[in-house]
Parts: sequence; structure tokens; C-alpha cells
Amino acid sequence: MDIIFISELRLDVLVGVYDWESKVAQKVQIDLEIGLPGRSPQSDRLDDTIDYAAVVSRIEARLAENRFGLLESLAEQVAQLIVSEFRSPWVRVSVAKLAALKNVKRLGITIERGSRQ
Repeated sequence: MDIIFISELRLDVLVGVYDWESKVAQKVQIDLEIGLPGRSPQSDRLDDTIDYAAVVSRIEARLAENRFGLLESLAEQVAQLIVSEFRSPWVRVSVAKLAALKNVKRLGITIERGSRQ
């Protein structure tokens, strides 16, 4: 399987279980590995692959529309968006809060969805 990746996408998102977190957006970093559907494109045409810019745009829009209690649910939303809208057979999504705790640079979760064949 061929995999495209998007690294260090940084967005301000309403995420967290504490009251203040529902009012103040926090910086999160998203790293993606996205399996391409079917065979590797040989045509050199954007229509035969997954458009990186379209993926980023859809993630930005989805996360701006929602508030998340947990990073886990944020990661799940991103994974489901990629699988359903971009027909990826497999995706790995890592989401991290940046400097959310004293002495911690990043904390987060990585999930995989689909089948990596």
C-alpha cells in the first residue's frame, strides 16, 4: 500500500474536559499517514490520488465546527473523515496538545483505522 503523509498540521481547537478549555482554543498538532485507495497512481493526475490540500481544508473546517472533550474523539473524527470522504482504506492519525502540561512538550494519542493491505 502506498501512503501519503501530512506532518505537523497545527490548528487552534476547542478541546478538553475542563471548563476553561471550552472557551479557549488550544494549539494541537496533527500528523497523518493516509493509505491510497487502489494501486499507486501512474497517471500523474491529481484526480487519481488523494489531494493533500483538500484533506487539510476539510480537517480545518471540521475542527472549527466542533468542540471536543478528548483528543481521542478528535482523532476519531479526523480518521472517519479521511476514510469516508477520501475513500482511504487505512489511516493513522496522531493528535497532540502542545505544552498542555508543565514540563511536557507534547501529549496525545495515535489511532489507526481501516485495513493496511
